[in-house]
Amino acid sequence: MLSNQTINRLHQMKLTGMAQALVDQMEKTGFNDYSFEERLGLLVEYEWTYRQNKRLAILLKQAKLRLDACMEDINYAHPRKLDRKLIKTLSTCQWINAHHNVIITGPTGIGKTFIACALANAACRLSFTARYYRLPRLLQDMALARADGTYHRVLSRLAKTDLLILDEWGMSPFNDTQSRDLLELVDDRHLLHSTIIVGQIPLEHWHQLLGDPTVADAVMDRLVHNAHKIKLDGDSMRKILAFDDSAPASNEEK
Repeated sequence: MLSNQTINRLHQMKLTGMAQALVDQMEKTGFNDYSFEERLGLLVEYEWTYRQNKRLAILLKQAKLRLDACMEDINYAHPRKLDRKLIKTLSTCQWINAHHNVIITGPTGIGKTFIACALANAACRLSFTARYYRLPRLLQDMALARADGTYHRVLSRLAKTDLLILDEWGMSPFNDTQSRDLLELVDDRHLLHSTIIVGQIPLEHWHQLLGDPTVADAVMDRLVHNAHKIKLDGDSMRKILAFDDSAPASNEEK
């Protein structure tokens, strides 16, 4: 009776993990050999792990990552000039603490989005907030926000995200309004938060994409000068895996 009351109290205090661990200890005789301090320590450890896992699930849901990717699954065997040392360094997420950016470029099907999502997954595991966007869709949303009066609210939300992923950068040249929207976005985040840019267009052609030279210089200055650059090259991983019947489908573009 007393044990049931204790479990109910733990649930009422939102100590769900500890309640589950207590039930586990009550049902298994092996815990009788543990001291009070050891059993209490296990309860606290279970609660801590439960909360960490719950927070991670929330962060990943909010991130809306395009791919279920993690650092451990990145493919280094495929010849695409992927710098393993750089990826290992980025996996620590110290670059996010330093408010640096990452720029990933390369041809279609080479695994750019997978790497970006894996980096975002690693960030979420360290309790950073992240959000993935296809840039063409985000620019459309910003145009609609300007029309309905929520533009500054959208910018404010984007500015607060620890790690922002902008995929499909430069699918087509930006018009003047889009270039200025990008400047507003990156200026709000400059030296405060981190951004991952993913696209096929080489860095040296970005000025042409952004149009107005003054705006282009400002955008480039805020994105590039403190960025870690991942420049991939090689055959499409989709094409290679299509000929390998033994390769699991989930390995595409890793």
